[in-house]
Amino acid sequence: MADVARHAGVSSQTVSRVSNGHSNVEELTRQRVLASMSELGYRPNRAARALRSGKFRSIGVIMFTLSTAGNMSTLEAIGREAALAGYSITLLPVVAPTAGDVSGAYNRLSEQAVDGIVIVYESHLMEHAAFTPPTGMPVVVIDSNPDVAYPVVDTDQQQGARAATRHLLELGHPTVHHVAGPANSFSATHRAEAWAAELGEAGIRVPPMLMGDWSTDSGYRHGLDLAQNHDVTAIFAANDQMALGVMRAFHEVGRDIPGDVSIVGFDDLEESSSFWPPLTTVHQNFAQVGRLAVQLLLASIDTAEPIARSSTLVPTTLVVRASTALHRATP
Repeated sequence: MADVARHAGVSSQTVSRVSNGHSNVEELTRQRVLASMSELGYRPNRAARALRSGKFRSIGVIMFTLSTAGNMSTLEAIGREAALAGYSITLLPVVAPTAGDVSGAYNRLSEQAVDGIVIVYESHLMEHAAFTPPTGMPVVVIDSNPDVAYPVVDTDQQQGARAATRHLLELGHPTVHHVAGPANSFSATHRAEAWAAELGEAGIRVPPMLMGDWSTDSGYRHGLDLAQNHDVTAIFAANDQMALGVMRAFHEVGRDIPGDVSIVGFDDLEESSSFWPPLTTVHQNFAQVGRLAVQLLLASIDTAEPIARSSTLVPTTLVVRASTALHRATP
């Protein structure tokens, strides 16, 4: 900093103000200092700043899987919102949803100096009470049950699943078959429960649920089984990737979509409008989920106040495309 001050012909205090983004520096002086920083290769020492301010301007993100499109979209939103606030993120994927692995992730994040943690929790194989973040560390959870001891931000999974199921029933289909996500996923559980509840409340039989793993391949395998049963006229898949696999299976056996079977997905991936036919699906606002989670966390960091336990649900929207149509009763 002293070298920059000499080079720019200003005081070290002025360099400090420019470095910290303060507004009480004349613009010509600011530009001269920035030019000197660039020429000398000066970079502010974040560790020294953190010691002075008590903040590292970094957020830790713990995720249980990076393999789903939804989690990657959420991570992108978290990173974007953090960057807008001048924060970086440190990502720690957790190999297994156990208390030991999560506690280990907490410890690693503490060593890497973060101001708060966002957990994209998703899996319910472990008890919430089995892990505790470092004392005083703000935490916000995405994709969990609302009874967790921390603030939760999530898509309104049940609203979306009910809308998908109701749409198919309103088209006159006698029932709706469901290709679910994995048993250890909160999202999959919420969607499956809502599908069954919507059918039950309509007085319609609930067919056996088929459990996939979010992948296109699992949707394809279940689709081959469903395609052999000509009583199957409507399918709700728990994500767009499995819906794509189901569609491929029905195409291969020569059953028309949506003439013979209507198919609905969940996520509204960017590619879903380019499926053949374009996929009717439930739109999730991943950007809003990530944005709200970071805003909650930063509010706690900035005020040094604990975040009140809460549950924020981001609404979904049913996007109707060409993969669903009125049911044609068999003559």
